[in-house]
Amino acid sequence: MRVEQTIIGNLISNEEYTRRVLPFIELEYFQSNIEKTLFSKIKHFVEKYNSLPTHKTLLLEIESDTTITEGEYSEVQKYSFDLDEEKKDLGWLVDQTEKFCQERSVFNAIMDSIGIIEGRDKFRDKGAIPELLSKALSVSFDSTVGHDFLSDWENRYDLYHVKEDRIPFDIDMLNVVTNGGLVRKTLNVFLAGTGVGKTLTMSHMAAANLMDGKNVLYITMEMSETKIAERIDANLMNVPIQELQDLTRDQYEEKIAKVKSKTMGRLVVKEYPTASVGANHFRFLLNELKLKKNFVPDVLYIDYLNICASSRLKMNASVGSYTYVKAIAEEIRGLAVQFNVPIVTATQVNRSGYQNSDPEITDTSESWGLPATADLMLAIIANESLEALQQIIFKQLKNRYNDVFKHKTFVVGIDRPKMRLYNVEQSAQNKLTNSDPSANSSGADWQKPKSEKRDFGSLFS
Repeated sequence: MRVEQTIIGNLISNEEYTRRVLPFIELEYFQSNIEKTLFSKIKHFVEKYNSLPTHKTLLLEIESDTTITEGEYSEVQKYSFDLDEEKKDLGWLVDQTEKFCQERSVFNAIMDSIGIIEGRDKFRDKGAIPELLSKALSVSFDSTVGHDFLSDWENRYDLYHVKEDRIPFDIDMLNVVTNGGLVRKTLNVFLAGTGVGKTLTMSHMAAANLMDGKNVLYITMEMSETKIAERIDANLMNVPIQELQDLTRDQYEEKIAKVKSKTMGRLVVKEYPTASVGANHFRFLLNELKLKKNFVPDVLYIDYLNICASSRLKMNASVGSYTYVKAIAEEIRGLAVQFNVPIVTATQVNRSGYQNSDPEITDTSESWGLPATADLMLAIIANESLEALQQIIFKQLKNRYNDVFKHKTFVVGIDRPKMRLYNVEQSAQNKLTNSDPSANSSGADWQKPKSEKRDFGSLFS
């Protein structure tokens, strides 16, 4: 007796079993047309009438289908008499059905992948293969069907009092607006024009995370690995980037040794060609780093989102930038959820945003779908007056961590030669508050951790 016959037989004879497994069984799991016909009729009947069809009712449904020939009906009728309707242990039945669905899902994914490789699939390229296999391997019978508001109140109460695992910043105001740092499984985006400081901000944050003992993965598609590493060197070694080349080998080695002695974290920088890779390639990299280097990142930087490729869509005349960039954002946020990391990336302002000294969320280049997907979006503002003061302004555009209108704008110090951000005096925040009624920089709602943040910039003073 084949497992398919046991499944179909119990779908018309065991109501508890049917209601447990029917939502998870897909038509393509069955190989023969007979089994596909029977399953589709059973599923349609249950969904329409909210009850199980009897053996006779099922045959009548098939007989009345004008698309089924007389010969096909005879085969279905003969097959149906051999169905296994014997009462079996429910747990065993469910387990066997789940195993069947998992095996068929993997088999179908492999066959689809072969079709893609051989060029028979006209809609998907090889980049879709890892996602196909990942989805197939994740098939399971999840019995959770939602949160029962009244019955599950205890779980909800406990959740309210669980301290969320966050990756703190070394900039106080960034901690204020995020209520303590980056949250795992989130997509965080910096918006700015060319040369304002997107890469500087991300490389500074990566350096700070490293010195806080975190594992950091920095993916770059705009600059080379060595250029990103150079910025992080300048930041950690407290040396202007133009003067790094003046260090002797012994001086450089000594500074690296001091950095190593201050952290247990690791930092990996990986370079890819522009617009050639996407979430599936990053997924493969993360798995490879875990396997080959025993490296699991706590935070992931992608420099930057708009020059990634979508793993689901091909860029062509029928796919506009809105759809394409939104797909990229969704895929990368999915990556954050899958690997339990916060992802930090950046995007450019659009043409009107270049002339706007006070950018809004509508100044996002290419796609409104990106801010719709992001959890946190901060604009970086620079001008000649701020540059003279060695300052930049951050403006909240979207914030799922905290109230976006509280501390709407705030000032951060910037040392461009050393590729570093730093906290400014409270007077600078007060000046901004006085000139911007929406800004509020008291910071009283966020408390620093008991252990002080490392001032790694002073290591080499």
